[in-house]
Amino acid sequence: MRHNSLFAVTIFIGMMFAVIEVRAQDPNYSQWLNAPLYYNPAYTGLNSGLRARLSCRDQWPNLPVDFKTMYFSADFGDRNLPGSGGIGLHVNRDNEGIGFIKNLSVALALSVRIPIFYNIICQVGLKGALMQKWLQWSDFVFSDQLSNKYGNIYSTQMPAPEAQSRLSPDFGVGGLMQLINNAGNLTITAGCAVDHIFQPDQSFISVIRAPLPRKYVGHLDMVITLGNGPNSSQNPVKGFADPLRLNPGIIYQNQNNLSSIQVGVNALKYNIYLGGYLKATSVYGPTTSLMVLAGYRYIASPTTNIKFMYSYDIQVSKNLQGTGGAHEISLIIEFKGLQVAGRNRFRTCTTETGPDRNPAYLECSPF
Repeated sequence: MRHNSLFAVTIFIGMMFAVIEVRAQDPNYSQWLNAPLYYNPAYTGLNSGLRARLSCRDQWPNLPVDFKTMYFSADFGDRNLPGSGGIGLHVNRDNEGIGFIKNLSVALALSVRIPIFYNIICQVGLKGALMQKWLQWSDFVFSDQLSNKYGNIYSTQMPAPEAQSRLSPDFGVGGLMQLINNAGNLTITAGCAVDHIFQPDQSFISVIRAPLPRKYVGHLDMVITLGNGPNSSQNPVKGFADPLRLNPGIIYQNQNNLSSIQVGVNALKYNIYLGGYLKATSVYGPTTSLMVLAGYRYIASPTTNIKFMYSYDIQVSKNLQGTGGAHEISLIIEFKGLQVAGRNRFRTCTTETGPDRNPAYLECSPF
């Protein structure tokens, strides 16, 4: 008991120094393409229809203070909406350590769609959120509470913080460009975003300010379909006729003194996903991990897909050996072509694109 209590004190002190000196950093998801709204609000309503995504991550499970995060998002794209973009909701929750500090963020995202050419569009997105941080002060055990013989029997003289909960508004903005070639077998998406624009204060003590640093994100990915037909990348096919699709991508993040880059490729064939990403992070020293991914796509109907993904982070760097890496699962449900009542301005995902070069090229998720 005494060993665990002293360890908890050490973790707490480390967290306090992290808040005061290093400042906080956002949780990170290895399957970043399965949580796109988390990194760039411009993804909101990028493809027509309704999508719901759930991601759960357990980082460093071999340590007594593993970090658990959970992220949910839902976005709806309809070209009959004002701005012809979409609207989205996302919720992120994480526990720092063994639950001494908990964070919750609830955000609303809106996007505007700007057609550039028949096969090129831009989207600009804005995110407004409320962030709440809790401090479980009663769970901490300090050294002056410990007896050499009886353990935790005394009251601490450590003064409690002025508040054990902090609610702050938060804002983010992003933009992206997407294009598809005439054959319909190559889709390219590139974008950038800035989160925590006004650096909300998360300090529990009034005399000390702990702003959440801005996060800068840049990303690029492609979907390459190795099959015949102009719409082979847009309409999933059951069975062995499904073409092979490759999805290489790269994402770069910078927040305060932390930089990370992740590069790799996913593949889809016979409704089975396989992939691998190499992630390098630099804070006070470089750390490297290899993410391997596997998943399955179930085509429930011509307009409904259900995807399940699992990934594991293999720690390559010696300074992370023994941590247990990270487990991450994602569940994605897509209802393609779903729209509110009103005139349908564009063809849906299941409609063949004719020689008139209709913008329906860009209405469907290609992967």
